[in-house]
Amino acid sequence: MDKDNRDDFTFAKLSDLKLPVTFRISQLEGTRKPHPFTELLEKPDLRFHGVQQSPELSDLYVTCQLVADNKPLTIPFRTSYKAFKKDYTWNEWITFPIRYCDLPMSSQVTFTVWDISGPRSAIPVGGSTFRLFGKNYREADGSIETTTPSKIGTRDEMGRLEKLVKKYERGDMPKSDWLDAMAFRKISEIHAVETDKSENLFLYIDLPRFDFPVIFCEPDGTSSASTSSAAAQAQVPPVVPQQPSFIADTSLWQVIDPDIARENPVEDKHRRLVRSHRSSPYDRELKPNAKIRDELSVRNLNYAPSQPLTSEEKDLIWKFRFYLTRDKRGLTKFLKSVTWRDPSEVKQAVEELLPQWTEIDTDDALELLGPNTVDSRVRAFAVKQLSRADDDELLLYLLQLVQALKFESAAGDQRSSRSTTSNRFHWYLMVEVAIEDRVIKKMYGRVVYNFMQKIVESEGGAERRDLMRRQGELIDTLAKRARDLHSKNSLASMSPLPLPLNARVMVTGVIAEKSSVFKSNMFPMLLYFQCADGSEYPLIFKDGDDMRQDQLVIQLFTLMDRLLRKENLDLKLSPYDVLATGASQGMAQFIPSKTIAAIVSEYGTLLNYLRAHYPDEGSVGTYGVEPGVIDTFVRSCAGYCVVTYLLGVGDRHLDNLLLAPDGHFFHGSRFWIHPRRDPKPLAPPVKVCKEMYDAMGGVQSVHYTRFKNFCFTAFTILRKSANLILNLVTLMVDANIPHIKHRDVHEQY
Repeated sequence: MDKDNRDDFTFAKLSDLKLPVTFRISQLEGTRKPHPFTELLEKPDLRFHGVQQSPELSDLYVTCQLVADNKPLTIPFRTSYKAFKKDYTWNEWITFPIRYCDLPMSSQVTFTVWDISGPRSAIPVGGSTFRLFGKNYREADGSIETTTPSKIGTRDEMGRLEKLVKKYERGDMPKSDWLDAMAFRKISEIHAVETDKSENLFLYIDLPRFDFPVIFCEPDGTSSASTSSAAAQAQVPPVVPQQPSFIADTSLWQVIDPDIARENPVEDKHRRLVRSHRSSPYDRELKPNAKIRDELSVRNLNYAPSQPLTSEEKDLIWKFRFYLTRDKRGLTKFLKSVTWRDPSEVKQAVEELLPQWTEIDTDDALELLGPNTVDSRVRAFAVKQLSRADDDELLLYLLQLVQALKFESAAGDQRSSRSTTSNRFHWYLMVEVAIEDRVIKKMYGRVVYNFMQKIVESEGGAERRDLMRRQGELIDTLAKRARDLHSKNSLASMSPLPLPLNARVMVTGVIAEKSSVFKSNMFPMLLYFQCADGSEYPLIFKDGDDMRQDQLVIQLFTLMDRLLRKENLDLKLSPYDVLATGASQGMAQFIPSKTIAAIVSEYGTLLNYLRAHYPDEGSVGTYGVEPGVIDTFVRSCAGYCVVTYLLGVGDRHLDNLLLAPDGHFFHGSRFWIHPRRDPKPLAPPVKVCKEMYDAMGGVQSVHYTRFKNFCFTAFTILRKSANLILNLVTLMVDANIPHIKHRDVHEQY
């Protein structure tokens, strides 16, 4: 800091502070009183407390611990034993095994003072929770909304003087040696008087002092929050020992501007002047030259949906807005270039340009249904574009369309009330009604009411509504059976009912002798349903498990499988049906298979497992397995490697990788869609385990070469639909699904 100009500041980032967290437990001040005799008569055990046996100075000690988000960051540390003679003074340094740069924003230090209460037992005298990046006594609890804050406000003269002492020590007050000596003597006298008459105990903690103010900043530089001056947030005695010092670096520090997200009024004025000057009848005939056309096509229009546009790019797109109406990729970028605070721009964009824009693709229509679209007319245009999709395609996006209702209740596809999508639409709504807060719950309740009205008004509506009611009764019965594990005899026979998981399947009852309960924490049930056509449909029903993330991942798997098949690439994916029927319950189609771990344990290798079910001793180059089975295995391995990589699916251990007897390889349930939260440390982005390529004949085999070629081709095909996949995931960020949040999506994609 330039001492000649106190307005010039140099800042240090916390993420660059590599020192361990250190502080000193100094002393405890205040008067402790023994328990009165009336209380001793009621509670005789109190006579063993340290304050009772030695009223002046008992054997106190202090414990401290770093916590964040209700979870400990370190083990508890305690002061060593000390025989106090005149006062409670420890002067003991505590160094935690964690660096400042590794601290999260919610970090807190808990302090608890303990006294003996008998043989090998202690009781808390008091506690305090100290927020390292905030301004927040009983036993320290360490919770986010702590009941033991470290600051209680200035309640006496000593509190006011201590604040002044801190300002003096920081250099915020002028110094005068002879006057300072007199002032500190007077402060000491006031301190002694205030301590004697105070009913509170004060624990003094010395925190490190650094040469520069420290700005909280994540190691990756993407986060900024509050300025933290730790030394200024504790009650520090006048005598400060030598502290660790932060050495200044001669390089420049990056400081996050808190106003960076706000509109610059100067730039805003300039933009309005430029655009008003350019808005003329000649704009309609304005065409870019070859260089600008390439810049628009190659850069701006090919940006990912999450890529922000600079002010220069917005001005360029606005300038050639009439030319871009013939380009289906240009609408979303043009709407991002509109200044929605300017009525004249909004009027021209929505009333003049939007109606004449060429038809857009599905991925762009989905982007327009996101939370960033504020104009209902734009949302209505997007819904109109989606209405061109057939029922099967619409079903692929229905989960996201239900989420889009949060941003505008009118933005829905009413075809759901009269098509095969109605069953899924009904259950998607039921989940939202069950899990959302009061405001959103009320909104979805209105949607359910209107949806049911549409159902009743349609042909055969009363019967369809009754079927949905019976489906709800089936789910309630299954949930009850899952909770109490009672007999399934009450479900042995029922009149034909469309299965909620797949409305095309009519079921007439549960085959009790084939059904079972898995031995896991939630006791999921394997149920074999008898179908009206004589076939069987096995499914797993779980109660107490959130299946919304599985539902989303399987939906995206199904979409990717369809995109690959459109390009004549069949990778034998098996996107089984999954349906969340509540916030913590749901069902999934059961595909007979074994985990790789179980196969290796029972058969030794995957080839032995496939050979046991589909042997072909006369085969050439397929190791005694039918060629079609090996081909299915190679293709499905490639397919799942690519789709799980693109979605960032983690937790792919050998107990979660499944193989069907006919060679279909697929990923089991419990998807971790964000790799940074994968339960396994250092998880690879692409999972190709040794057992997989051994079953192909090794890394030098022809089948492994085909596997790699399939992976390359699939990735190339799916990359062309990156915007569609990204928009589908983005529409789910407000669904309160674990690990599907705005920051997670930003980090992953």
